[in-house]
Amino acid sequence: MNTPPSPHFAPVNLDSYFNVKRKTLDSATITGRGNTVWDNTVEGSRTLRGIPFLFGREEAENVLELRPGDPAVDIALQPASVSYVLFVHAVEDRPPVIDGSFGQVDPTTARPVQGIESGDRVSTYTLCYADGSETETSVLRRLDIQQSHTSWRLSPYRSVPALKPGVFATHAEDLAIGRAPDSDYFLAESRATTGLVRGGENLWIYALPNPHPDKEIVGIRLRAEEQASTVYAVSTTRLSEHPLRGHARRKLRMRLPDGVTLNALGELDTDDRGERIGIDLGSVISARAVLDYSEADWLSDVHDVQPTKLDREVIVEYSAHPDARLYIRRDDGTMFSHDLRSDESTRSFREKAIEAVTIEHVTRPVKLLIVEKGTGRRVAARLHLHGSDGQYLPPKGHHRKVNTGWFEDYAAEFANGLNQYAYVDGQCVIDVPVGRIFVEITGGFEVRPLRKIVDVHADTDTVTCELEKVLHWREQGWVSSDTHVHFLSPQTALLEGQAEGVNVVNLLASQWGELFTNVGDFDGSTTIGAKDFGGSGEFMVRVGTENRMDVLGHISLLGYEGDMINPLCVGGPSESAIGDALEVTMTGWAEQCRKQGGLVVLPHGPDRQAERAADIVLGVIDAVEMMTANPRHSQISAFGLADWYRYLNIGYHLPLVGGSDKMSAANLLGGIRTYVQLGEREFSYKNWMNAVRGGDTFVTVGPLVSMSVEGRRPGTEVRLAANGGRVTIDWRIESVSVPPTRIEVIKSGHVVDEVRCEGLSSEGHVTLHVTESCWLAIRVRGSVAGRDVDIAAHTSAVYVQVGDRPIFATNDAVTILQQIEGSIAYLDTIAPRSDEARHARVRASLQLAHHRLHHRLHELGATHSHTPIHSTHIERDH
Repeated sequence: MNTPPSPHFAPVNLDSYFNVKRKTLDSATITGRGNTVWDNTVEGSRTLRGIPFLFGREEAENVLELRPGDPAVDIALQPASVSYVLFVHAVEDRPPVIDGSFGQVDPTTARPVQGIESGDRVSTYTLCYADGSETETSVLRRLDIQQSHTSWRLSPYRSVPALKPGVFATHAEDLAIGRAPDSDYFLAESRATTGLVRGGENLWIYALPNPHPDKEIVGIRLRAEEQASTVYAVSTTRLSEHPLRGHARRKLRMRLPDGVTLNALGELDTDDRGERIGIDLGSVISARAVLDYSEADWLSDVHDVQPTKLDREVIVEYSAHPDARLYIRRDDGTMFSHDLRSDESTRSFREKAIEAVTIEHVTRPVKLLIVEKGTGRRVAARLHLHGSDGQYLPPKGHHRKVNTGWFEDYAAEFANGLNQYAYVDGQCVIDVPVGRIFVEITGGFEVRPLRKIVDVHADTDTVTCELEKVLHWREQGWVSSDTHVHFLSPQTALLEGQAEGVNVVNLLASQWGELFTNVGDFDGSTTIGAKDFGGSGEFMVRVGTENRMDVLGHISLLGYEGDMINPLCVGGPSESAIGDALEVTMTGWAEQCRKQGGLVVLPHGPDRQAERAADIVLGVIDAVEMMTANPRHSQISAFGLADWYRYLNIGYHLPLVGGSDKMSAANLLGGIRTYVQLGEREFSYKNWMNAVRGGDTFVTVGPLVSMSVEGRRPGTEVRLAANGGRVTIDWRIESVSVPPTRIEVIKSGHVVDEVRCEGLSSEGHVTLHVTESCWLAIRVRGSVAGRDVDIAAHTSAVYVQVGDRPIFATNDAVTILQQIEGSIAYLDTIAPRSDEARHARVRASLQLAHHRLHHRLHELGATHSHTPIHSTHIERDH
């Protein structure tokens, strides 16, 4: 949308005063010809920063050049009272400055400074009044005027770039809208830029104040003094406030006219590729749908209060002159306008009005403190605030719109549906409006979430909020952890872990084609937050690696010491780079991790990665991870659990762990997490790894669950006589805000008993008669979103051994055997090879796994059908 020029300005026609053609100017000193912004075709009526100007015609003389020694140029004006005269101008370039006192500068790396000088008297601009009096003003280099080509941060002090600041969508937002990003990555993610053209040509707008606005001006005299300069256009205004002064952000709540629709993001486009809303003397920062919150829900015990997005109302955030005018374009091209100074909407070109209400200006800086109830100790937390109109109020240092794009932004922030959050260390400063603000604070699965409404008064300096820890599982020896986090810095991961109540965060370096992440954070020794490294010892971050290949799968190597286990990825895209050979298997990575003292985890169930079957059969896996990434709909995957059940059903003892696989602000660190019982061990990262290996764990998206069989904890065995016997399963469940709806007793993958739940806590026991070797676990249903059938928690297993009969399900064993055969088929056919000797070594580990499981099938006398790996013959029975 080409926003109409401001009606508060009158452009001056300089055609009869131009004395040179722009094409003939010295390109090295005055103008950069051929630049895409200020090329030689800029002519006629042009609006710059909402101000109308008249540029010269291309075929005629179109620039007024002022050179020392030349006569002054007198420009006649129609008599008028004006407050400011605005010039589009530039001074000749000065050579780059290289200070020789520092020795020779390497010409390949030097970045000479251009335009650093200031204070030289470039020219004199004189205002001539109708009464014959005059007022002279010296135009000084870099104060009032600057050269076209200049270095970063050397803009003039009293002039602005002729181009207005730009607003950008991030790359992910562009793609969501359905268009290709057209700005550099960093620039897009910063969302805005000044009008300064780096490395190109800049022109500058200077507003010359009239010290006698009550006197009519009849002319302007321009005279060069010490340096050559150019004037391209002139305009006048009667505005009382400086027309170029920057202004703090303001917000407007607006009802959209009929025929104006929001884009896929729920916004009006604000950039020049699809602009639907604009301001003449300023910039629209954003125009986003109003979020309407239910006050009753906000003050209720509802776990996740999401607002309703209103598609006919927007909050417009802008920075503009008080006399600016806002425009909206309808789908059919009709434009509507709103005068920001008036309370009433102005009529548009087609006599349609905009309904708009100014939102209370956010100017009150308030310190918000978050403390633990009972102790007053400051605690880290996840924080959300919004105003009465639903607008998000971020703490200082945080985004007004959280960027959820993958690997685009890794501030300490989180977005859950339409709600945005910032992670804070227990205190922050927030600019808030006077009036009511809506606060939500969370602190993990053992802390009661807080939602409240706070009245902010004109003298409010501090708001203190108390969080109450209502569950005390940590004090009972339980430690929470997230086994799978990416991209955050270690310190940000530590803060988010503290705020979410996650004691151990495993931050994993890895490779994504040609992209390597967190590699520089790995040192093979440091546990951030541990007492040995200056921390409290209660929250820790350890950098490990996720080693990956596209077909065979991923493996997480946690807590190992010494050198990084390379290569991080093999086998080509989408995990490693094109042309990377498959030179190692996950088994090889796992064995190396164990040699270096680490914990080996098969990540992100429900993904049934091909090689996980062989790795489990070979006994190199310490735990299997369940993963969920969407916090609003988080549940433990039934498919992931079914795959885990399959391995338990053939006798492998594998603890469960939980990992979020956090890769953006839309993923919640600890949204699914592991709880592990330390027992009598002191909390340290090494003891945490040992406890996971021991198997007394559960995974959860909310409810906390403990179970035992005949007093034995998960990860251990209960032995019965050959004729079996009765076993008693005890369980206890507590939750802060995700109510459990059903407790299920799982025996070798099947529900053998269930109990309906009411409230947030439950405990009980059940007795089973067991005649065959089996495994037992507790599965809890319940939901963040209120769906009764979601799986919200699951314990690891207690193994019941009846006589000497093993746990072994033939059908599951055959399925796993076929998966190993598929991995071998991939290696033998399309996997990229480096050399035959290495290929043979890689293949040998998979063949060994196949041999072991195949031999066990025969040893137990199982009849089965499968595809032999040594030939292409038809299937046959054994």
